[in-house]
Amino acid sequence: MSKQNLTQVLADYVAGSSYAQLPADVVERTKLIIFDEIACAILGRQLIAGELITRFTGSMGGTPEATVLGTKLRLPAAAAALANGTAGHADEFDGAHVTDGHPGAVVVHSTLAIAEARRVTGRDYIHSISLGYDVGTRLVASVGGAFSLRNAHHIHSDHLHSYGAAMACAKLLRLDSDGIRYAAALASGYAGGLAVVFEERRHMSKALSTGQAASGGVTAALLAASGFEGHDYVFDSKHGPLGWASADREVQLSKGLGSEFAVNGANFKFYSAGYPIHAPVEAALLIVDENKLAINDIASVTVRLTKHTADTVSNREMPSICVEDMMAVAIVHGRLGFTEAHSATAIARPEVKALRPKIRAVADEEMDRTLPHGRGAIVEIETLTGTHFRKRIDHPQGHALRGGVDWSALHGKWEDLLPNLIGKSNFKDFFIMCQSLDQLDDIGELTSILRT
Repeated sequence: MSKQNLTQVLADYVAGSSYAQLPADVVERTKLIIFDEIACAILGRQLIAGELITRFTGSMGGTPEATVLGTKLRLPAAAAALANGTAGHADEFDGAHVTDGHPGAVVVHSTLAIAEARRVTGRDYIHSISLGYDVGTRLVASVGGAFSLRNAHHIHSDHLHSYGAAMACAKLLRLDSDGIRYAAALASGYAGGLAVVFEERRHMSKALSTGQAASGGVTAALLAASGFEGHDYVFDSKHGPLGWASADREVQLSKGLGSEFAVNGANFKFYSAGYPIHAPVEAALLIVDENKLAINDIASVTVRLTKHTADTVSNREMPSICVEDMMAVAIVHGRLGFTEAHSATAIARPEVKALRPKIRAVADEEMDRTLPHGRGAIVEIETLTGTHFRKRIDHPQGHALRGGVDWSALHGKWEDLLPNLIGKSNFKDFFIMCQSLDQLDDIGELTSILRT
């Protein structure tokens, strides 16, 4: 593929694609993503980042174009995307992806803001999200993956999804290939966030980073629609995001477009904690349940992770991204729901405090060798009598490489959380409407039941 062609390939793909070209399984997967990501934003409104960003964006005022989910507020599209994208990742309950990162918190909320403002159909909304995932995840892969981007250039990969969001929003705005290219170029100002957010204490700026990327995607597309221009070939310039890419960037960026859909690599989360903690918790709960272990019988718990994930989640100040804290809470309570993960009372229980020092997370050569960029773990529990139990989980529940999820599983994830926030009737309608989203003539029908 020749120089100064990659941007055109992506723009032509976005401009020329249609809902009718999406396979049935891709449509279904995308609807599941939409339901889960919107639910995460409504729940995230209850946490500090979600609460503060709602207050901040609400104070800005402006034309009421799009809903701040879980509130009665309607704001300009870019402001709503900022609020919803931030709330969507205010907790670590939102979906991830096999390329790493959180494309859903960016793409779902940027396109939702434009979709509501322009009263697009459910089909067009579904299609736009599929496109946003296709672009953003391929960009992440082309630069060597999220870990490489973070370690080599100190960049948080979620910002790259601003490019996918911008191109998807431009599609909703019915821009041609040139307009879509300019939307991508204009997203560059929102696509270079530093990875320092991983070192913060309260998960606020990391949540904001997804909101900024979502808002940036909306802004870039609207600017392009107004006639604003940017670099003609942003993905081909040595100063563009692929300036960091490997020699096979052409292959990574264009491989499988139109036949391999990135939404199929979406991962769903079932524990309200940092993603590297999910496999350890699942493994530990299985060991305890299968062997009927009593908490007082446990002498030690060893959690074997890749070096990167051990460095990310071991002995962190914030409990929900600390593997030792979450393992202790989960084992004592027999589960790790949203309440347990965020409850000071749960963490303060004497049994949790007694178990916590017995848990040790280590970087393991076997995990680095077999799953260097994965989310797996090996958990070993030794009892006071010397009995040793070991379980390895390569892919936690909801991971794409384990088969993903169905509607029943997601209903189970949210049935005890969302009705308390939006009402039982609205929750039922929301669930049913997402299942038949491709039948909606106006996406505003969906957002109207989420203004509470």
